[in-house]
Amino acid sequence: MNWRRAISKLFEFACLGATLASVALLVVLLANVVYHGASRLNWNLLTSFPSRFPDKAGIKAALWGSVWLISLTTLFAVPVGVGAAVYLEEYGRRNWWQRIVETNISNLAGVPSIVYGILGLGLFVRALAFDRSVLAGSLTMTLVILPIVIISSQEALRAVPSSIRHASYALGATRWQTVWHQVLPAALPGLLTGVVLAISRAMGEAAPLIMIGALTYVAFVPKSPMDPFTALPIQIFNWSSRPQEAFRDVAAAGIIVLLVLLLLMNAAAVILRHRSGKNVRW
Repeated sequence: MNWRRAISKLFEFACLGATLASVALLVVLLANVVYHGASRLNWNLLTSFPSRFPDKAGIKAALWGSVWLISLTTLFAVPVGVGAAVYLEEYGRRNWWQRIVETNISNLAGVPSIVYGILGLGLFVRALAFDRSVLAGSLTMTLVILPIVIISSQEALRAVPSSIRHASYALGATRWQTVWHQVLPAALPGLLTGVVLAISRAMGEAAPLIMIGALTYVAFVPKSPMDPFTALPIQIFNWSSRPQEAFRDVAAAGIIVLLVLLLLMNAAAVILRHRSGKNVRW
């Protein structure tokens, strides 16, 4: 028993050391980004278009492109993902077919995002002729986050006690009335958290957008879903690959803006979860 306890303690120390090393590495990376990008954080960065001159380069086109991309991705992914989760948990039969479907959804959540980029290139850009538009990018990002939305929504629905459903049925409510008026409000905190975290992942993805051929230099703001676009991760990647040292400082400033947006979205998820959780009484 002593050697087992010693191995357990050694494993705990190893996990603690790995965690501390990861945190230290993250702090170093963030400090390096802030050090190089803080001097470039100004209003001109947010209101200027990309330029071949580092001191005039801005992220206006990329910022608005990300807003368009995330808005359409949310519009497509949330209803489909939550609806699929509701069907699987509340309406689907517990048989071998549903187990196969759920297993494949879990597998899809682990597929590298660049594979979805290849699928988006073949399906949305070429087959459906959406070209390199915001619509093609948002549909591709929908494929990336849809399995995550479905899985997180399923977990939120499973967390609702069965007694709520049974009580609703006992009072004469139909299955849809039970789901709409009882289950979904009770699962809302978990649903919101999963959706916001999935959208945060979509905002930080660059590989699928590069794969479908999203532009790296855009000197205009998209006006419709069929317009060409760029996004913050692509713009940051483009600046980071430039040979001029000054562009790396601009890229660091873009990284800071992207991190702030992601932190704001995560904070919104926490606030929404807290406020919606106050109304849930099990």
